[in-house]
Amino acid sequence: MPTIKHILFPFDFSEQGSQAAPFVSAIASHFGARVTLMSVLPPVWDFPTPIVSSGDQTMEGELKSRLDEALTKELGKELGGISVQSATSSGDPALRIVDFAHDNGVDLIMIPTHGTGLFRSLLIGSVSAKVLHDAKCPVWTATHAEEQQSPAAPRTILCAVDGTSKTPALIQWAVEFVQRMGANVKLLHVVPPMSDWLALPSERELQEQVREEARTKINAMQRTAGMDVPVRIAVGQIADTVTEEARQEGADLILIGRGSLQSSLGRLRTHAYGIIQKSPCPVLSV
Repeated sequence: MPTIKHILFPFDFSEQGSQAAPFVSAIASHFGARVTLMSVLPPVWDFPTPIVSSGDQTMEGELKSRLDEALTKELGKELGGISVQSATSSGDPALRIVDFAHDNGVDLIMIPTHGTGLFRSLLIGSVSAKVLHDAKCPVWTATHAEEQQSPAAPRTILCAVDGTSKTPALIQWAVEFVQRMGANVKLLHVVPPMSDWLALPSERELQEQVREEARTKINAMQRTAGMDVPVRIAVGQIADTVTEEARQEGADLILIGRGSLQSSLGRLRTHAYGIIQKSPCPVLSV
């Protein structure tokens, strides 16, 4: 069973942060987890020499007061029924978040993503990207959607698997997670198009052969793990296909393997950020 006893909820007082609170509450409630609400005071830089303000300690104290106020006001309704403590730090936000998670036995980081500026539609926030890359524990990320349509407690979860050696462990984690959440899970494996000429019978036959080989491989992995989860083998570009399948299935959460973010051979590695950016629902990377 996935162990989620301590959730870290980095909060930057943004609208996206407030929108993430119901999701934090739902997972914390289902797992009986405690939550640390954390805010980080970023450094002030004056190139090339950083300025160290004598008022940093006072500023962090003010940040703590503001965080506690947010906990009793705008976040109070959503987080009121669970155990919550607040924490503040100063420095590079991503580094402080990851260090806190590693030093305090955090089992899950739940952080919204929001790029800024002209390229907002192409980027996830830099802090979220760094946390995704460096954190050892699972990371939940919200999407860029202005209005989140998914329910806080997911009912349908789409688990994207890449067929590597870590796939059985990911499937097992997914099955146990959905059992705890009272949800359903479907597996998705994406194979690339083998040809630009799929209108030709011979090319379609070759593509179907590749799909069936992938299905056989995923099902064999499931048998090894003692699992039996419905699996769909789709053809297309990974990020686009995963997010479109999630949309078609009405998925409330996409689950991907975190190992693929860090493995040089993981097929999802170069597509993970694209999945998060385009997803119609939150993404949980394990």
